[in-house]
Amino acid sequence: MSFNSLIFIVFIFIFFAVWKFAKKHNISRWFTLTFFSFIFYGWWDWRFLFLIIFSGGVDFFAGIFMVKFPSRKRLFFILSLIGNLGSLFLFKYSLFIATQFEIIASYFNLKIELASNIPEFVLILPVGISFYTFQSMSYTIDIYRNQLKPTYNILHFFSYLSMFPQLVAGPIVRAKDMLKQLNSYKKVNSIQIWNGIKLIVYGLFLKVVIADNLAEMVNVAFSGISSWDSTPYWWVIMISFSFQIYGDFAGYSLIAKGLAKCMGYQFKINFNHPYISLSLKEFWRRWHISLSTWFKDYVYIPLGGNKRGLILGILFMNITMVVSGIWHGAKWGMIIWGLLHGLFLTFERLVPIYKHLNKIKFGKYLNLIWVNILVIIAWVFFRSDSYVQANEIIVKMFVDIDLNIDFIAYNFPFEIFLIIAILIEAFYFYKSIRNKWNKNNFIEMGSLIFAVIMIVYFRGPETDFIYFQF
Repeated sequence: MSFNSLIFIVFIFIFFAVWKFAKKHNISRWFTLTFFSFIFYGWWDWRFLFLIIFSGGVDFFAGIFMVKFPSRKRLFFILSLIGNLGSLFLFKYSLFIATQFEIIASYFNLKIELASNIPEFVLILPVGISFYTFQSMSYTIDIYRNQLKPTYNILHFFSYLSMFPQLVAGPIVRAKDMLKQLNSYKKVNSIQIWNGIKLIVYGLFLKVVIADNLAEMVNVAFSGISSWDSTPYWWVIMISFSFQIYGDFAGYSLIAKGLAKCMGYQFKINFNHPYISLSLKEFWRRWHISLSTWFKDYVYIPLGGNKRGLILGILFMNITMVVSGIWHGAKWGMIIWGLLHGLFLTFERLVPIYKHLNKIKFGKYLNLIWVNILVIIAWVFFRSDSYVQANEIIVKMFVDIDLNIDFIAYNFPFEIFLIIAILIEAFYFYKSIRNKWNKNNFIEMGSLIFAVIMIVYFRGPETDFIYFQF
């Protein structure tokens, strides 16, 4: 069930009708959240529910046993990690790893069949498995570190783990932030509901108007059926993909945040205008914040962070970025995407030119352009179907220069949506700086009405959210 589907509208009306009566008491509140979240998740494939119940059940009992049997704390923690990482390995990476072993074996004239022997049910990737797995892992990791006390009510736990607004595409909510909120209920006032509705509308606008319209030509380009292949064409395509994935993912996060706000809960911001970053480090403070901080807290810092010297700090940073790439998908393009960001961050740390450019006139604009060029280069590998395709696109963008711009005349609506995407991002960044809008502001009401009209009349072809595949 997707936020941009008609069935979700029916679902959310029924949910809030029940929520009105169920929210006042812990058990009824937790049961209602869990029940509706399971319906929401099971709508794709009811078999997926067994996996989230198994993964969550392992961590629920592991959290209790780590406290109840402190002498075996490490054992239960390891079992939790095996349960979570094992399910990820089985459903998300087994085919990729088996294929790589077959390729390696072929170099030695050995013929082994691993991929074909993988059970068929394992090849079905459960929606959002990486998100709820990482969310569940953070629960047991925090208990192991003595930073969180376990809940002893399984409904309380699953109302956190399976909470439907952010279940399949984030933001990744930490147990130490959410369990406490779920343990009580504060009455939602009209201002909170109004703010929640604004977030939902803007999120839908980013998804169905910006992302879905941009997706149409981006998909044509990467499918190889486009009649254009010039340098300007691929630059427009990649800039468009940059805004497509931003509109798609930030849109989901805003809708999730808005729904939670209407329910009386607070999610932290997940995107903060990443394309206005003046350094790669700043980009990762603004892009997918919940995942970036997850990797920082649970991978980078445990490895040693920057406390063990420059060289080791750089090594740990690159390991973290490669792991981030692997988290995004079981293909070499994702690994290269993570590796590229690690290399870019390494160069930035060793040669911090951006700090000096920020001090001179127009230097910030040079940093802005430089950062976005690097981000776009990495996006090529993220989006491409293969390393070969990515390499061909990079060559076309930077080496085999062809300045043909005939495609512009044939894709005027597409360019219009690209311009709108850029203007909307700039407009809302200006709004966040000014921070003077309120419920009665004429401009705010006008922009909200405009967004609703665009959602109704100018929505693109309905597509799933990109991050459902992760």
